Amino acid sequence: MKYKSSLENNEKYHKHNPRHVAIIMDGNGRWANKKGKMRILGHREGFKAVKKAIRFSLINNLKILTLYAFSSENWNRPLFEIKSLMELFSYALDSEIQNLKKYNIRFKVIGDIKYFDKKLQNSIYNAEKMTLNNSGLILNIAANYGGRWDIIQSIKKIINKVQQGVLHVNNIKEKTLSQYLSTSKLLPVDLVIRTGGEKRMSNFLLWQIAYSELYFTDVLWPDFNQNIFQHAIDTFISRERRFGGFKKYEK
Repeated sequence: MKYKSSLENNEKYHKHNPRHVAIIMDGNGRWANKKGKMRILGHREGFKAVKKAIRFSLINNLKILTLYAFSSENWNRPLFEIKSLMELFSYALDSEIQNLKKYNIRFKVIGDIKYFDKKLQNSIYNAEKMTLNNSGLILNIAANYGGRWDIIQSIKKIINKVQQGVLHVNNIKEKTLSQYLSTSKLLPVDLVIRTGGEKRMSNFLLWQIAYSELYFTDVLWPDFNQNIFQHAIDTFISRERRFGGFKKYEK
């Protein structure tokens, strides 16, 4: 990832920019199929798009970038594709760790990673540990993640607290559940971008995006670039977020 020149020339931060952007990176396989290539080649091109998204986030001073890398439903894909995806994930971690450190990026994974092999788990733990004290962009990767899983594991933790007598059932509120989600220490999600033309959330951050702005594009993920990202940001800025309240009319 070569960010230096861009960062030196652009230190702006628009006060209305979203602080936390989450992206459903869809379309790698279809991109490859359209070009008559193997699906794994689409995923490799998708990794290049990830680096473009990170570069854009750094230039525009976004606080958090959450990427939906591998859902809990993706285990239903062909074994060869899953194996290739795991190898690509491991390679990306090992090859980019120095850039994460160099550009002050904190790396974090949300999801049930115990199902990954030990080598990949160790790569994840290593990247999280080595970037723990970084204070810049938080790069949040959702891997073996599902929104329903996240809510269930949060409920289990709450039940455990009730059984221990630490929490009374009458004191359980919305913020209680939020405190036990995998994103509990992160800013709320302001904007969700989905590439690939589909218009659904696919079990992604179901609780967290209740009032997030949504942006859909037909562009397949490997073709995602800074212009498309900027258009999503501009669309976000143009909207009035009311969070269930009334629209503010000028007198």
